[in-house]
Amino acid sequence: MLTLAVKDATQLVEFNDNHDGTLTQAEFARARSQLEAVVAAQLIVALDGKLARPESIRIRLDENNNVEVHLDFHIAVVSTLDIQSKLIGSLPNGHRQYLQVQDLAGKTITEGLLSAARDRATAQMTLPNRSLAVHESVSSFADFLTLGVKHILTGYDHLLFLLGLLVVARGFASSLKIITGFTIAHSFTLALATFGLARIPSRIVEPLIAASIVYVGVDNLLRGDNPQARQLLTFGFGFIHGFGFASALRETGIGSRTGGIVLPLLSFNVGVELGQIMVAAAALPIIWKLRESPVFIARWAPACSATVVLLGSFWFVERLSMN
Repeated sequence: MLTLAVKDATQLVEFNDNHDGTLTQAEFARARSQLEAVVAAQLIVALDGKLARPESIRIRLDENNNVEVHLDFHIAVVSTLDIQSKLIGSLPNGHRQYLQVQDLAGKTITEGLLSAARDRATAQMTLPNRSLAVHESVSSFADFLTLGVKHILTGYDHLLFLLGLLVVARGFASSLKIITGFTIAHSFTLALATFGLARIPSRIVEPLIAASIVYVGVDNLLRGDNPQARQLLTFGFGFIHGFGFASALRETGIGSRTGGIVLPLLSFNVGVELGQIMVAAAALPIIWKLRESPVFIARWAPACSATVVLLGSFWFVERLSMN
């Protein structure tokens, strides 16, 4: 089964007529056969080195408005399964696709992330030995850990929100409380959204993330150098940012079955936290040093907060206009 986010499916076939991020059944029905043809041509499966053609392809919209593609193959007893996804080359740069191969008993044989640079994987269908299974689990953990780090380091909206909070933080204890509150909150909603227990559409989440940035900047300007209840504020907005992190994880094709989600969810979240710690470790000593100057507190800290407001407002308007 192949799972695609709506925005990724529309990169392959023009599904969404009004580009609102949600497919209607009518839009879906009109383009279904086109997507079936694209998947059949670009998802390559080989059994013991021999190309296998799908006997049937079934496509449906799941309950989260993702596109599920089911491919049925006539599988004989084989020792090697090769999978290549040329689809990734048609998706946005940096896209990753989660691959998991299970046996008939539901036991994972291999798993990992496919990318444009590494768009194929091989699964040994014979029972793997323990050392090979451990190696593949470690490799999968490392893949999602790296994805989490990259996501936070390139997630400029999340970083700006955090830096807007930290620029007025006083000392290590205050900064630690802010980072901890943000971590707990977004980890909670990241897990809920990834397991499919809660979901907010991206067209709502993304403007809300931008709005949270604006709010923090305005709060800094209105309350001066000693804003109150920052831990509660960070915790509340952290819930919203968690849904944003979940959308990045869902785009890799992560499903809602426990066996195929726990390791990716855990390692991705650890990666996000490591990236967050890296940024805080680099930024906080500079902020604390600058805060020793009365000029910084009186002029430059408000200037930083005003910049946060401007950038957040730009993203807010931009994201609303895209809906």
